[in-house]
Amino acid sequence: MGKRRVVITGMGTVSPFGPGVKCLWEHLLGGDSAVRIVPEMQKLGGLRSSIAALVPAVDASVIPRKKRRFMSPMSVYSTIAALEATAMAGLSEDRITDRGTGLCLASTMGSTSESEAFFQELNRSGSIENIKSTMFFKTMNHSCAANTAQALGITGRIISPSAACASSNLAVGLAFEMIAAGNQNMMICGGSDEHHCLAPAVFDIMNAASCQYNNDPQQTPRPFDINRDGVVCAEGAGILILEEMEYARRRNADILAEIIGFATFSAPENIANPDSQTIADCMECSMNQAGVHAEEVDYVNAHATATIQGDIAEAQAIGAVMGDKAPVSSLKGHLGHTMAASGAMELIASIQMMHYNILIPTRNLVTPDPECNVIDFIIMPRKIEINIILKNSFALGGINSALLIRRDRND
Repeated sequence: MGKRRVVITGMGTVSPFGPGVKCLWEHLLGGDSAVRIVPEMQKLGGLRSSIAALVPAVDASVIPRKKRRFMSPMSVYSTIAALEATAMAGLSEDRITDRGTGLCLASTMGSTSESEAFFQELNRSGSIENIKSTMFFKTMNHSCAANTAQALGITGRIISPSAACASSNLAVGLAFEMIAAGNQNMMICGGSDEHHCLAPAVFDIMNAASCQYNNDPQQTPRPFDINRDGVVCAEGAGILILEEMEYARRRNADILAEIIGFATFSAPENIANPDSQTIADCMECSMNQAGVHAEEVDYVNAHATATIQGDIAEAQAIGAVMGDKAPVSSLKGHLGHTMAASGAMELIASIQMMHYNILIPTRNLVTPDPECNVIDFIIMPRKIEINIILKNSFALGGINSALLIRRDRND
């Protein structure tokens, strides 16, 4: 059997702006920032960053209590996003619960808040007597995937990749490969994460957290800008519905985009520093799979988290592969870094750009770093015809990935 074609038929998100694809898109169009001062971060000794982009209150009552009691916020976010995505795709309960429908849902880890509460109680009392059994289901590494699958009634494959900041890009890519290989007809895929002070603390320890804009939080992060000073952590979820093309057409589904390429490569030279050549290889491989040339790519949605080394490595890789042929922007200036959700959430935003033929600029990019200024940066919203988009996602540990999507051609 030849490689099957894979399309996207539904999307859902809970972003730092609130629940829903419409909410995300309206705030991106408005050039808004979700970054705020977080008082809890100010209380942690030694933590120099006190800003993040947090999800506003969501209505978790749409999830039955018997399912919700095992969920931490990340599972609530992913389930709400999945419900939006399945509704957009027009999926009946029978299709969702069919063995041919699987789930590939990523998170960086289980709930850090619940793990912290577990050890606080253990250290306080020296006993496990007061620890609830539901806590385990919130802290296990595959908590997000398992809880979302339980809520939806998934009976097919469940996969829970964990690759830090590249997690949901990998989840979408793995789902794409499973459908293309004939192992599933449909996959619900993406990623979710919840905020805890540990995340910015880790970046701060590595001198990679934004610290200079604590009193003016919406001026950061600043991807590709000469005055960037690091990551702003965030939270949320992004979920997409992937289907084999003919399967989707037989049920008259609306096709939002087609996935035409995916690549992921390791850079083993340094566990902390990005490798420009490996990034370039990922982009080229995804394009070669699809038979797409650089001049055919209409937009690159960059990973660009506003770290010094990361932005330079990615910009130089894009420049080497694309030259100045493809416009480039990062959405981290609007959203912060939503961690395991970032790849999927930003892919959803990119599909919206394709639908409306408008490119969202990089917020807070005022003066491009000369070492990054080898590509076509989007500084203002740009109206162009968009047919092919490349989405980059990278992670500490030498993990690199690139997804290539195309507007549906009805062929």
